[in-house]
Amino acid sequence: MEPTIKLSAKRKGEIADIKTLLFHPMETGSRIDPDNGHTVPVHHITQLIFTNNGKQVMVANFSTAVSKNPYFGFSFEGAKAGDVLKATWVDNLGQTDELETQLA
Repeated sequence: MEPTIKLSAKRKGEIADIKTLLFHPMETGSRIDPDNGHTVPVHHITQLIFTNNGKQVMVANFSTAVSKNPYFGFSFEGAKAGDVLKATWVDNLGQTDELETQLA
């Protein structure tokens, strides 16, 4: 499977600025497939979780109102060089992906 998470983590002092691009179709269940006229089934990320050294620093709950390939950014305090930041998403079909990076 191709990676579905692109992550940028920049740290200034103890504040980490996180930017994430998620590659996902984020189907709402209301779009019609032009090739066959059928409704495209619902398929979207339901939860995005970020941990820093195993401790949750951000949880985002998504619905069908989020666009394809969503961009998500946030900051958190308490970051140190060498910390392990992990991003994990889960979708409504039970699919998941995760990515770890070390803060510089």
